[in-house]
Amino acid sequence: MGMAQRPLAHGPIFRLTLALVGCALFGGLVWLLAATFGPVRRDPHNPPIHRFEGVSGPAAATVVPPAIPADWRDYDQGGPSRLVILLTDEDSNWAGLAHGLKSIGVPFRITRDANEAGHHRVMMVYPSISGRVLTPEALRIIARHPETGGTVIGCGIEGGGLEEVFGIGPAESSREHRKLRLDPAHPLLAEFTDPLELELPVNSADPDSALTMLSHRPTRGRVLASYEDGRAALVHRAVGSGHAYALGPDVGHLLLKGYNDRQELLSRSYANGFEPALDTWLRLLRAIYREGEPAAVTLHTVPGGRPLSVVLTHDIDFTRSIVNAPAYAALEREQGVAATYFIQTKYVQDWNDDIFMNEQAGPILQELLAAGAEIASHSVSHSRVFENFPPGTGTERYPTYRPFVQERLLTVNGTVLGELRVSKFLLERLTPGLEVQSFRPGHLRNPRDLPQLLQATGYRYSSSTTANNAMTHLPFRLMHGRATQAVTDIYEFPVTIEDELPPPLPQRLGRALHVAERIARYGGLFVVLIHTDSTGEKLEFQRRLTAELQAKDAWFGRLQDFAAWWVGRDQVELDAHRTADGLHITLKAPLPVAALALQLPGTGWRVDAGEAGLNADGSQVRLNLPPGTHHLRLHR
Repeated sequence: MGMAQRPLAHGPIFRLTLALVGCALFGGLVWLLAATFGPVRRDPHNPPIHRFEGVSGPAAATVVPPAIPADWRDYDQGGPSRLVILLTDEDSNWAGLAHGLKSIGVPFRITRDANEAGHHRVMMVYPSISGRVLTPEALRIIARHPETGGTVIGCGIEGGGLEEVFGIGPAESSREHRKLRLDPAHPLLAEFTDPLELELPVNSADPDSALTMLSHRPTRGRVLASYEDGRAALVHRAVGSGHAYALGPDVGHLLLKGYNDRQELLSRSYANGFEPALDTWLRLLRAIYREGEPAAVTLHTVPGGRPLSVVLTHDIDFTRSIVNAPAYAALEREQGVAATYFIQTKYVQDWNDDIFMNEQAGPILQELLAAGAEIASHSVSHSRVFENFPPGTGTERYPTYRPFVQERLLTVNGTVLGELRVSKFLLERLTPGLEVQSFRPGHLRNPRDLPQLLQATGYRYSSSTTANNAMTHLPFRLMHGRATQAVTDIYEFPVTIEDELPPPLPQRLGRALHVAERIARYGGLFVVLIHTDSTGEKLEFQRRLTAELQAKDAWFGRLQDFAAWWVGRDQVELDAHRTADGLHITLKAPLPVAALALQLPGTGWRVDAGEAGLNADGSQVRLNLPPGTHHLRLHR
């Protein structure tokens, strides 16, 4: 009988009960051990942190200045060789147009006086033309300008009786236009050969975000660009030796869409591709300027007039990344280049990772500096929801500022000012004499208030978005609150190539080089982002990429080097006029600018020995500008 009962005692129910009890006891033991000896990783009120002995700060509070609307009068200067913008609405997106022309290197002036505008050979009337915004006399000046050999770019032509001047019929408006296509057969558009340059997005695919755009029916004008429904978006009429261009889309609005990281599904990809939408518009305006102004001298976009600017950057946001960083710096020193290292100051242990901003970090940072690297900030928390952080009080300090990533999309106790203030403070404290100038947020999460908060906390440069998202492969200046009226002193240098999207980075060398080749056709910027979480294949990718681009005469430098050059270039004022025996150029430089290149009208120019250097065909002059006013005379 005893033999008959034993199977019941060890049956399935009995074994299941034992298993459950065992699991419960094991789980309880694990919890007890973790609670007693392990780190408190999920308690935002008591996270493990690393304390640097005697370190606390920053002491001074951050004060964020209010938004001060930009004033078009700041651009009301310069001689008649500049492109002039006749501004018909001060509340328009003229700041985007001004920043874009600065980026592409076209000298310009803004005025509200039609008589003054008439003294310039190339005139752009922005943002609209109608009898509501222009006097009869101003309309007559615009109408006569092409007849006397000048060029008029008319934006938003809604009336004023000037349709005949531009060779168009009455305007038609629609919110349905999404893209346009350029006509590559027109001589003015000969430089646009890439399919992504010839077909441009102009409006959001979201009906709620779409804007009204004008189209025109050509009468005596030639269509240079058409919307997808065949209606004309850009019409050109030759008037003797003069030109009239009727433009439907608001280019200033499009520029600010990209610059403010609010492109609303306009861009065709997020990263690792070629997205020249804004650059094409700016190059088109430059081409019209060069066509119409005999003394058209423009500023080149790359130091020394080289074809491409390359900035190598690394994000240090993982425990192994900071240990691997010296290997990348050694490679860069071997190849004769230097890079920017965006360092997360991770002194809080949380869901993301363990602490790696500790006593071992300082010597590594010193090693990077000794190799010629730039040390920049990559925030404290590296949060995926950084764009939703509150601005903060401006009094956040280490070690009491403790942002805590609780899970993938939940971070508590974080503020934008805290991330900026504390990371900058710690990096500078660990590397005496360092001034942190550049910032990149984790995961490129981009708060709306970031531009003015960067300025308030002492940064100068941002690399917080991708070139594809911004729809430009050129740097640009940031607006306060990513809006349209107030300007900050912060410049954005968008990321071109990153290493996290598929396929793996080592499989993308050919594609990356192809992107660089397309950008180099007009002197764009190529920013590479490589995490140093591993070496091996990533390091080999960087070695081969750098060698290939060096062979193609690309310029290499740290972000702070290129950015300082760009800001100096951005402030150069340029005027030129043709003389009986040549070309006279006047340059005013508030800041020093080394290796500045000027693109000249045509070829065959020569310059007095020792004054500056010319390229082989005499189409480009290069010079070093100390602060001050400089005169340059060229002859043919």
